[in-house]
Amino acid sequence: MQLEKTKRALRLPEGSEICLRGWVYRKREIGKKIFIVIRDSEGILQTVIDSGRVSEETFNEALKASIEASIEVCGRTAREPRAPGGVELRVSKVKVWGPSEDFPIKGGEGVDYLLDNRHLWIRSRKLTAVWRIRHTTLSALREYLINNGWWEVSPPILTQAAVEGGATLFKVDFFGKEAYLSQSAQFYLEALIYSLERVWSLTTSFRAERSRTRRHLYEYWHLELEEAWAEMRDSMKVAEELISYAISRVLDERLEELEFLKRDIESLERARKGNFPSITYDEAIELLRKKGVDIKWGEDLGADEERVLTTYFETPFFVTHFPKKIKSFYMKLDPQRPDVVLGFDLLAPEGYGEIIGGSQREDRYEVLLNRIKEEGLDPKEYKWYLDLRRYGSVPHSGFGLGVDRFVMWIAGLDHIRDSIPFPRFRDRLYP
Repeated sequence: MQLEKTKRALRLPEGSEICLRGWVYRKREIGKKIFIVIRDSEGILQTVIDSGRVSEETFNEALKASIEASIEVCGRTAREPRAPGGVELRVSKVKVWGPSEDFPIKGGEGVDYLLDNRHLWIRSRKLTAVWRIRHTTLSALREYLINNGWWEVSPPILTQAAVEGGATLFKVDFFGKEAYLSQSAQFYLEALIYSLERVWSLTTSFRAERSRTRRHLYEYWHLELEEAWAEMRDSMKVAEELISYAISRVLDERLEELEFLKRDIESLERARKGNFPSITYDEAIELLRKKGVDIKWGEDLGADEERVLTTYFETPFFVTHFPKKIKSFYMKLDPQRPDVVLGFDLLAPEGYGEIIGGSQREDRYEVLLNRIKEEGLDPKEYKWYLDLRRYGSVPHSGFGLGVDRFVMWIAGLDHIRDSIPFPRFRDRLYP
């Protein structure tokens, strides 16, 4: 018999002889019949083992199959309106590959218990749907970049200097020398634009922030781009196209998973069309004040402020031209207004907030050197980064996309921990 997956089995002609391999998702015994719903990487399929149609040995083998046991069954497909997908497999042969005695997740457990058993909870249908959405999202991001002439590169994870501030660095003993886990690949990507012009990488980044919110991880997946000869608006255009392309692919290929997660896709349908609005930081402050938020010019936009701003928009939107004092030293100052930088954030609607942060980079040696000194940093630690401005500097821009936050919004998740198989956040490193 042909070995099949559940999704294809649902489409086969009635009476097709097939075998399935998977895990016991649900099991019930009614009279002399055993109903086992099998789960595999594509979905679920109901099987029925009738004691009147199989050998005693086969029936007893099916009796041994408890929840999450790995199992192989063979039989004929049949239409059954009461079964999930309207098809069931009427079994003639059963083999239990791996027993599962008293599976510890039975339903109704709390968050902490499920995190303690994350290695088992990642099998759940909810999280499996998220993994498929995440796969398609990453595939689409790569596809857009490759099709549009960007070069993938491989920057290091161990670094010697801070990109986003020393307070959030994870220190590492590198053979007696102090090193850090990377906060961002940006500086290395900037070096690579001088040979490849348009580069990108997908790496893990680390931020030792003390905050613990529904959208923070301490180890997260970071898609970063850097482009030579590009100004801030050029980078914003790429960000919009990239996001729209990925969302379009997910809507085309993962609608079933979105429906299973009960995701309202209207927001995604609007986002796939692009044309994201853009407001300045100044305008954002005014919008927040209209909603009664007590915020002064020059204060950073936190999760609460971003959530309020998203109530004004039904699609992702840009916030640009942030005050110099709340942004990083490498962002280029606005020539028309040197108290703000040519930086931007892209915020997702529905309260999700920032998913992209980017800017035009400061390409002038003396200005960058002074900005490093202003921040109280040691220029010696940034010698190689400054060298990029001494030898053939060009206007350039880039941004970083938090993949986990992006998936969180696409899938409509309540917490970022469910956007990644093994989340890392404060006070928890298991498994």
